[in-house]
Amino acid sequence: MQKTSTIYVAGHNGLVGSAICRKLRANGHDNLLLRSHSELDLCDQYAVRAFFEEHKPEYVFIAAAVVGGIHANSTRPVNFLKDNLQIQTNIIESAYLFKTTKLGFLGSTCIYPRDCPQPIKEEYLLSGPLEDTNKWYAIAKIAGIKLCQAYREQYNFNAISMMPTNLYGPGDNFDLTSSHVLPALLRKFHEGKINQAESVTIWGTGKPMREFLHVDDVADACYYLMTNYNDGDIVNIGMGQDISILDLALLIKETVGYQGEIVFDSTKPDGTPRKMTDVSRLHKLGWQHTITLEEGLKHTYQWYKENTD
Repeated sequence: MQKTSTIYVAGHNGLVGSAICRKLRANGHDNLLLRSHSELDLCDQYAVRAFFEEHKPEYVFIAAAVVGGIHANSTRPVNFLKDNLQIQTNIIESAYLFKTTKLGFLGSTCIYPRDCPQPIKEEYLLSGPLEDTNKWYAIAKIAGIKLCQAYREQYNFNAISMMPTNLYGPGDNFDLTSSHVLPALLRKFHEGKINQAESVTIWGTGKPMREFLHVDDVADACYYLMTNYNDGDIVNIGMGQDISILDLALLIKETVGYQGEIVFDSTKPDGTPRKMTDVSRLHKLGWQHTITLEEGLKHTYQWYKENTD
């Protein structure tokens, strides 16, 4: 990508999209095409095609998606499957039709089977049943990967697919009904501290293991792959390290400065028992993370206090 290249970041207001924009601008890329949902409905095939026909972006990052945690996935299956299928299909098709030089598709490590070996290698894709609590989103993202590979195979279209692990950071969703576990915990402990609550209740048993990567590291990896990688095989983006939900809760409790107790509600679902990526492919390509979980949590909590009520 040249400094003058026209770059479209779909989903630029979201957690990943905004981080990608920060990374691009920091590296001197100022010719960014950005459209909010009110300006461009990515589920509208004809609107997306008209946008690409008019602006003909040279590079495209697909960071737009309908996302959320266990509760959101279980109560809005149509949105998680249909809307994500439409968004990615419309963008990939239009990018090919109007001769985009390269496209980067962002998926998620929830594409992998629930009970696949750990750490998760890229080749484990489609080797077993999905985790039931996020299967609709996972199916949509798998379809996006396969569509990128199909366009590469049939039309030699340079589309790459990147699979970030669980993300967090500035711009995250802290809504308790739709957020992922880390921002939800951060908000719960913060409100517990402000309200001087005796305890904070957390879904599940605390036993599941999860991997978390700061969104600025994700953006850096995406930029690195868009400038250095040109293959159809998917690439995991992660730390290659995980932590139990219990230990994460204790770490967030310490970061926030909450003094009360932690109560686990074991009647609520845990989700996948463990999910940690094998990042050896990414390391061989020359990229590694730089932000520790402790450092990232402090950064994110400071942002949360400065940008929310």
